[in-house]
Amino acid sequence: MDYGIKGREAIVCASSRGLGRGCAVALAETGCNLVINGRDAETVAETAGFIRERYGVRVTEVVADVSTEEGRAALLAACPEPDILVNNNGGPPFRDFRTLTPEMIQDGVHQNMVTPISLIQAVLDGMAERGFGRIVNITSLSVYQPIAGLDLSSGARAGLTAFLSGIARTVADRNVTINNILPGKFDTDRIRQGIRFGAEKGGHSEAEQEQRLVKDIPARRLGSAEEFGHACAFLCSAQAGYITGQNLRIDGGLFPSAF
Repeated sequence: MDYGIKGREAIVCASSRGLGRGCAVALAETGCNLVINGRDAETVAETAGFIRERYGVRVTEVVADVSTEEGRAALLAACPEPDILVNNNGGPPFRDFRTLTPEMIQDGVHQNMVTPISLIQAVLDGMAERGFGRIVNITSLSVYQPIAGLDLSSGARAGLTAFLSGIARTVADRNVTINNILPGKFDTDRIRQGIRFGAEKGGHSEAEQEQRLVKDIPARRLGSAEEFGHACAFLCSAQAGYITGQNLRIDGGLFPSAF
């Protein structure tokens, strides 16, 4: 299927690995040119090389922490007029909420709420003026279904969701959409961290903890970054212009809700 975005310019944050990489690869498959980002130069270069070789699109590497003003400035310098923005960032690690200091809470909110809002502020009006824009925020299923130990991440991402809900409606008439993808349990470095946390807390092995997680998922498996990326690419497509302000859960049926 032709998604109608060949030649579009896309910024994909935190895209050297995991779900961000899945999104970057899927957008490259549609023909988008990319700015990819990560904090480890070697990993960023590996991902960029893979995408260039396989899809032949232009890939600009930005090695930076997107949570910093300097990092966001570098992304926007590499792509001043993006057609697509995929917001993604690492969240706070698993911690008992009792151990969180005010500084830790502020950092978590900055990472997962303030940072994506800052990038959206920088690109939204330009997208509206040009008559095309797709913004996708990678949040978490924990916005709907709390996960013990990820309270700070859940709260910050829920705040982002509420903040952007009204804003999404203000630019829909100019073919600019803002949507969120809420991943459930995907096979990423972060889920592996969660498996270790759960294993230590429960006093059993990591293999046993993984089986417990999979057993609770109706699909009976962890999700893949590739299938997540293709869902993101569709939300960025020309055909998805009538979808905005929505939260797409991708969780293998884990969240038990009819609506």
